[in-house]
Amino acid sequence: MLILRDAQHVFTGTAAAPADGLEPGGDVVVEDGVVASLASTPGTPSTSSTEVLDASGCVVTPGLVNAHHHLLQSAFRTLPGTRGVAMRDWLPTMAAAYSSVGVDPELAHAAALTAVAEGLLSGVTTVADHHLTWPAAMSTDETVALAAATASAARELGGRLVFVRGAARDDAAQAAESADAIAESLAPARGGLTGDGMLQVAIGPAGVHSDGRDTFERFGEVAARRGLRRRTQANEQVDVAIALERYGRRPIDLLDEWGWLEPDVTLAHLCDVTDAEIALLAERGVTATHAPGCDLPMGWGIAPVAALRDAGLPVGLGTSGGGSNDAGHLLADARLAMQVAPLAGRPLTAREVLSMATHGSATGLGRPELGMLAPGSAADLCVWDVSGVADAGVADPVAGLLWANPGRRPRHVVVAGRVVVRDYALVAADERAIAADLAALLTARRP
Repeated sequence: MLILRDAQHVFTGTAAAPADGLEPGGDVVVEDGVVASLASTPGTPSTSSTEVLDASGCVVTPGLVNAHHHLLQSAFRTLPGTRGVAMRDWLPTMAAAYSSVGVDPELAHAAALTAVAEGLLSGVTTVADHHLTWPAAMSTDETVALAAATASAARELGGRLVFVRGAARDDAAQAAESADAIAESLAPARGGLTGDGMLQVAIGPAGVHSDGRDTFERFGEVAARRGLRRRTQANEQVDVAIALERYGRRPIDLLDEWGWLEPDVTLAHLCDVTDAEIALLAERGVTATHAPGCDLPMGWGIAPVAALRDAGLPVGLGTSGGGSNDAGHLLADARLAMQVAPLAGRPLTAREVLSMATHGSATGLGRPELGMLAPGSAADLCVWDVSGVADAGVADPVAGLLWANPGRRPRHVVVAGRVVVRDYALVAADERAIAADLAALLTARRP
C-alpha cells in the first residue's frame, strides 16, 4: 500500500471545479497499482508495510499524459536552421542531422532515456512517441530492434510508453510490414497493449504532406487487424498548403476518403481547420492533440482549441519533439496553451487545460484508466509542492499550477503505484549520467 498523506488539494482530472471553487484535499490511497480511495479527511490507517508520502502543502494530480512527442529528437535540439522556418526547410535540416549521427537502436535508447527522464521529472507519466525516422536500409528486424530499444528505456525508468510506428516518405509496403512486426514483437495482444499496461503500440503516418493513400490504407489494414490506435498529424498550415498543391484538396478531405476519420484516430496540431471540418471531425468521433510548444515558435499556427472542445472533440496535449520544441515539459506547454487560447477563440481555464494534459490525452490513446484519479483508476500521480514563494498569494492552488511558477517540477511522481521520482530526483537512474551518456554518444558519432 502507498498513501499520499494530507494533500492540500486533489485534482481528479476533470475540468470542472466543485461548487466552492476548490477541490478537497486529504489522502490518496494506492493498492496494487490502482487508486483504492480518495479520503477527504486525512488519517487513513497504515501498517508497517505501508509507504507514506507526505503531501502536505501540495496539490496532487493525475500523472500528465504527453500525447504527442518525437523522443529521438531529444538528441537534436536547437540545431541551427530549425527555428521559425518553413517545413520544407526544416525537414532536410533535420534529415541531415540524423544522417550525420546515424539512427539505430543505440541512439534510440539513449535519446529515449533522456526524453522519458525529462518527462518524468516534469510530471509526465505516459508519453506517446510518434517515431518517424527510419533509415531506408533498415530491415524489418532492425526496425523492431529500434522500437524495442525505445520501449526498454521507458521501462528502465518506470514510465509508460505508447510507441507509434510512424512513416515519413517510407515505402508503404515495407513500413506496414515493419509496423505489423513491431506490434507482434512488443505487444501481440489485440489492442497493442502489454498486460501490465506499461507499453502500448499504435500506428500512424506523418501526414498527407509526406505520405500518400497507399501508406494510409496499408497502415489502416494493420491497425484494423491488430486493433491498434491510429494517429497522424494534420492541418498545420504547411500541411494544408502541400495538400492543396499536390492534390487540390485539404488534408481533412483526403483523410476522410482514405478511411482515417474514425473514432480510433487522433489528429495532432489542427492549426488550420474550418468550422465545417471541425463539425465533421466531431461527427466522426475523432480526437485531437494540441501542441502549442511546437506550433507557435515555428509559426505553423494556433489550433482553435475552444472550438474543437465546444464541438465535442476530446482534446489532449503534446509537446512534439526536440526539433521544434526543445523541452518535453508538458505542464509548461499547458500554461502556454492557456495563455494563447484567447487568440484562437476564447479563453480556457486552467482546469480545462490541465484536464487536456491528463484525461484528454488519455482519451485519445484509448486509455480511460489513465489521466484520472478515482477508485479503480491507474495509480499514476504527481505531487506538486505549492508552499513556496512562487505560489505565495495564489488564491486557487490548482489554477496556480499553470499560472504561477513556470517550469515547476513535481516533488514526487508515482506510476502504476511505484514511486519513480522522489524529492525531485529519479529513483531508477541519475539524470546527469543519462545526459552525459547521450552527449558522449553524439560526440563520438558526429564528424
